[in-house]
Amino acid sequence: MFINATGYHIPEGRLDNDYFLNVNGLTSDWILQRTGISTRSIAKPEENINTMSVKAVNNALPSLPYDIREVDLIISATYSPYDTVGTAAHVVQREFEIADTKAFMLSSACSSFVNALEVVEGYFAMGKAEKALILGGDKNTAYSNADDPKTGHLWGDAAVAFFLSKKPYTQRDAQILEIYTRALGCEGKGPESVQLRPRHGGIRMPEGREVFAKACTIMPQNMLRLLENNGYSLDDLSYFIAHQANMRILKNIAEQLQIPEEKILHNIGELGNTGSSSCALVYAQNKARFKRGNLICLSVFGGGYSAGSCLIKM
Repeated sequence: MFINATGYHIPEGRLDNDYFLNVNGLTSDWILQRTGISTRSIAKPEENINTMSVKAVNNALPSLPYDIREVDLIISATYSPYDTVGTAAHVVQREFEIADTKAFMLSSACSSFVNALEVVEGYFAMGKAEKALILGGDKNTAYSNADDPKTGHLWGDAAVAFFLSKKPYTQRDAQILEIYTRALGCEGKGPESVQLRPRHGGIRMPEGREVFAKACTIMPQNMLRLLENNGYSLDDLSYFIAHQANMRILKNIAEQLQIPEEKILHNIGELGNTGSSSCALVYAQNKARFKRGNLICLSVFGGGYSAGSCLIKM
């Protein structure tokens, strides 16, 4: 499976840490020390997953090596849909006149994008699709509560688009070597650990400490599994992109495995936790720096619990 083109949309709005002092009592320094976040991306009221997904696709089109109307599978990977019936996948289908395609939404917390990659892999293997488009993203601020001192200061908004194919189309196409996902509902507090209940408080993370500990353990564990399965060692890894939930998690993983700082890519300081777009967004933002032969691992962890990793060879 190959990545043909990527694009993204990051809202222009930024909300800095000072905002939260009079809202939930947290100082800018406290937030920065505990999370690594200085600002977070904030979508406009009229923006949503549908509109941001369309913009992400438009951003990818200049580098797409085939007509977008050849796409035969579209998946919206999100946990904050604008509409659970007319999903972003269907909106993008209509916007770009992709008449002959399958389209649906997939949700598995912050792991949604990697789960979508695995679903695409399955469709390709069954011969039911040859070109796919994954729309990853969340408008977290539609559901977050700034007055919540546990999680109100974490969230940002963004969308990303990945075009994928069963065979390569250009020499620049990156190859996805392996995808691995895990459902972890039996771990710890499981489904109660992170919640999004629109009528009952929106996004909340009542088990933040447990989430932190699980993320620090499971994301590197899954990454090492992929490296070993494909005959690589940690020294072969060019870049590691973990879910952008907390800078302290990224630093913890780097210290555990002694990964040099320059190999850990991130955007959380400026954008906050952008949910389902997270890792894929960091990849898309940094694609110009990747060189032929680079080995890149994306590893995510989300509520539920859920987790997944993806190994990419440039």
